Amino acid sequence: MGSAAAEVPVAILCGGRGTRLQEKTHAIPKALVEIGAKPILWHVIRIYAAQGHRRFLLLTGYLGEQIEAFVEAETWPEPVEIQCFPTGLETNTGGRVARASELLRGGTFCLTYADGVADVDLAAQAAFHDQLGAEATMTVVRPQIQWGVAQIDGAGRVAGFSEKPRLEQWVNGGFFICEPAFLERLSDESVLERGPLDSAAAAHALGAYRHEGFWDCMDTYKDAVALNDLWASGSPPWRVWDRQAAGAP
Repeated sequence: MGSAAAEVPVAILCGGRGTRLQEKTHAIPKALVEIGAKPILWHVIRIYAAQGHRRFLLLTGYLGEQIEAFVEAETWPEPVEIQCFPTGLETNTGGRVARASELLRGGTFCLTYADGVADVDLAAQAAFHDQLGAEATMTVVRPQIQWGVAQIDGAGRVAGFSEKPRLEQWVNGGFFICEPAFLERLSDESVLERGPLDSAAAAHALGAYRHEGFWDCMDTYKDAVALNDLWASGSPPWRVWDRQAAGAP
């Protein structure tokens, strides 16, 4: 997206409690659970900032004051502008975006979750979105299944196993790009992943940008451990800022 990305704000859903991460989130919000000694929110912001985005709107809720304190204390490698916007303690995902709608009506905006990382090409997504002319474009991914899959022949015998294959179907990977018109589908009670996206899909107004690269979501303690292990390996796939600094495509 280059310089154009700098004008496109990024709204990040940071209000959740992370109830399936109780080992980590009993005293901090999910967005501040650390991957490699930095909150996962830091990683999400860096994915966008490394690809030219400069304006961020954090839609906070549970322990939002801790997120605000983190943002104010952090020294960011890129010249970013970050605003925290409280959206209520129990507000659903779509409701959080609806409550911040007046800050997002000025033009195209990005929207994502604070718990998912990927090596998604945001410029390619933006180009796809523009060409499609959709109200919103959702990045879709095919994550790896957590279990090995048995291959069963016609006689009912196990012919072999596939170790943790990728899903054949595509699922919501976050990393949305939206037009102001999409905001009209949201209300204070909306769950983003249900009514608003269903409504846009029914109107043929929702695009699907297929991301074949790395994607993962920190939903459970096991996920957090896996992401920390990837970071410790020295080459986590979502560390796109290193490739940007080296001038790689």
